[in-house]
Amino acid sequence: MDAQQFLAEFGHIVNAPGGIAQLREMIYQLAVTGSLSTRRDQDSDVEILLADIEQVRQRLIREKKYKRIKKLENEPVQPPLEFKIPESWRWTRLLDVGEISPRNDAPDDSLVAFVPMSGIPQTHLGALFVEIKQWSKIKKGYTHFSNHDVVLAKITPCFENGKSAVITDLRSDLGIGAGSTELHVFRPIHDGVLPTYVYLFLRSPLFVAEGKESMTGTAGQKRLPTDYFATRAFPLPPLEEQTRIVAKVDELMALCDKLEAQQQEHRKLQNALRQSTLRAVSSAESPHELQDSWARLEANFEQLFSAPEDVDELRNLVLDLSIHGLLSEKDDNDESVELFTERCISGKSDRLSAGKMKRKAAKATDVTQLDINLPEHWQRIPLDALFQFIDYRGKTPPKTSSGVTLITAKNVRSGQLNKDPKEYISEESYRVWMTRGYPRIGDLLFTTEAPLGNVALIENDPKFALAQRIIDLQPFADLNTRCAMNFMLSPTFQKLLIDNSTGMTAKGIKAAKLKQLELPIPPLEEQDRIVDRVEKLMHICGALESQLHQTKELSDRLASTAVAALTGISTEQEEEKPVKAPQTELISPLRLGQTPDIKSRAPLATLLARHSGEMMAKDLWQRFGGEIDAFYAQLKTEVYHGWIQEPAPAEMREVFAEGAGV
Repeated sequence: MDAQQFLAEFGHIVNAPGGIAQLREMIYQLAVTGSLSTRRDQDSDVEILLADIEQVRQRLIREKKYKRIKKLENEPVQPPLEFKIPESWRWTRLLDVGEISPRNDAPDDSLVAFVPMSGIPQTHLGALFVEIKQWSKIKKGYTHFSNHDVVLAKITPCFENGKSAVITDLRSDLGIGAGSTELHVFRPIHDGVLPTYVYLFLRSPLFVAEGKESMTGTAGQKRLPTDYFATRAFPLPPLEEQTRIVAKVDELMALCDKLEAQQQEHRKLQNALRQSTLRAVSSAESPHELQDSWARLEANFEQLFSAPEDVDELRNLVLDLSIHGLLSEKDDNDESVELFTERCISGKSDRLSAGKMKRKAAKATDVTQLDINLPEHWQRIPLDALFQFIDYRGKTPPKTSSGVTLITAKNVRSGQLNKDPKEYISEESYRVWMTRGYPRIGDLLFTTEAPLGNVALIENDPKFALAQRIIDLQPFADLNTRCAMNFMLSPTFQKLLIDNSTGMTAKGIKAAKLKQLELPIPPLEEQDRIVDRVEKLMHICGALESQLHQTKELSDRLASTAVAALTGISTEQEEEKPVKAPQTELISPLRLGQTPDIKSRAPLATLLARHSGEMMAKDLWQRFGGEIDAFYAQLKTEVYHGWIQEPAPAEMREVFAEGAGV
């Protein structure tokens, strides 16, 4: 292995998501292909070692102390053509240097080790979890092993997860044991083959990559065949070199442990810093103060957010800022919230008079207050005064293969109404089931259990039936229900829900209790402004999340390429979707326009600035790392803002060939 190449690729591997795991695999691979050790003239001859092992094997066969697999013994070794091993090494098979699936013999009353599959470690040379049992109780129906054997899980997903071990220091009378039937076992028959070196081979991509393709059986029950385990070409170095390889791998694995610990500590500190920064933003006491603290947050996005899932905290912050009244300011031209409240009272009264809802008002003392500070021009209004609660009780009508769509709690997700899974009831059942009222565009659907507190806005054709555990919240007046939905999805309101719910595992809330919960309500025009501000901030969150996804994907590709370059093993990738070709192709360089400020999300202009302000479009797209449509959408945005100079019409041409050209 070229040391300079390794150092050049090391950063790509370690910094990628799951990079340490890839680094470990690479170490195993380099170990068993001769790249981690040096040859020495005084090392023993492997040919002599193999001859000695064969003599031992034949003796054990004569003494009937060796379990043979005759159908495999005469098959030749088939070395992989893509890998070369040092001249002093030899290709052989585990079947030829040890015993496969051996059996133990011991008195029935012996106390021996028992290891279930859960006791087999996944980490490098991890400790076994051992139980002590009487031999008579486990000698039949289980896999046998003893000290110095090597075991490997053969069933999915345990094999892919690397469950394997070198058996040492069994706490039993005879140093033997038994365990899960889903184990392959290798037992060395000569001191010239180190169990720990065999273990490295079984964990290496050289063995695992093709092993995954060789598994047989149905999904969820696939197993690695004994044929593959016993006959996969095994690279055998001299004993002295095996010892040096094992020592070097242990040293490098200890380094991986330290790197992993450092990454975890870095991630822990980053999480703490991000949460502290978000708390500082949420503690702002005015829109002006919020603007300053948000600017500081945005300027440090790259340092605070490193994974797409981190952005969920930012989304929650936006929703919390909205319900606390920090995303808008009072406008004296706005209609007072008292007039809106009067319309709600009037709307509810009209429905009661028309018999469209039952007269069952909550007592004033029943209202559950929301314990937050609000702007003085807002009001706290219980949900019962804002919405008519339309719910459907009793047994849900029988499902049909077609008809009227039935919306269940599974379809209502935070902020959106999903079409899947699709269920139906008949038109006749729909008319009977929905006599309590029909959903309308602009209503909110609220889940009262499993899961609790998901809210979705009805934005199009509301002809569907609602199953149990969903309440249709139909406003009495001209409420901006998207604003109300954002408030309800905020961590502040969700905590109020949890505090007033019942149940240990599956939390739920009764409609009567839900009606008593307060919701902050600003003037109607301010509701519209809040929705607009939330959508803009959510767009920023989406762009940040997309950027983090692209960074992750690029990092994964770089790490995989680096590992393949160093080891010759390509990590399995999902089949890439064909890239959609644009109808036009830029044939001139893209040039930097007005330099964006630090707050702007301008990844293309930033890349141009790092390359003297000019790049070919294809190079810029490749460095951008996204789909071609996403690239052109981003390019259009940055040209619009003047961050990139607009290409002249003559600098574009029609593209008719298949494939992605930029």
